[in-house]
Amino acid sequence: MPFWTCYYHIVWATKHRQPIITPEREGVIFATVRRVSNDLRCQIRAINGVADHVHVAVAIPPGVAVAQWVKQSKGASSRMANEAHPTPERFGWQAGYGVLTFGEKMLPYVVGYI
Repeated sequence: MPFWTCYYHIVWATKHRQPIITPEREGVIFATVRRVSNDLRCQIRAINGVADHVHVAVAIPPGVAVAQWVKQSKGASSRMANEAHPTPERFGWQAGYGVLTFGEKMLPYVVGYI
């Protein structure tokens, strides 16, 4: 089995930075991101957020593109948030995301920040 350590700190925001991540939606969003990560064999090291954005520390294997992980995480989580907590204005994510790489020595600091 190959050895790999590829850590990413990924951040994305709600559409128009609206403060619409409620505690109920947060639970659905985080559970969905964890499920997508598990399906892609990625390891969530930390996940948290506030009303208008989410931070995730994740280990993504070399065979999975960061863009693929983000696309699937954002798509599935917005779909599940809308199904679980429908509102007249649909929940959605802003286009794009921020991503930073970090080494294993920084993992405790990134997890603490998130």
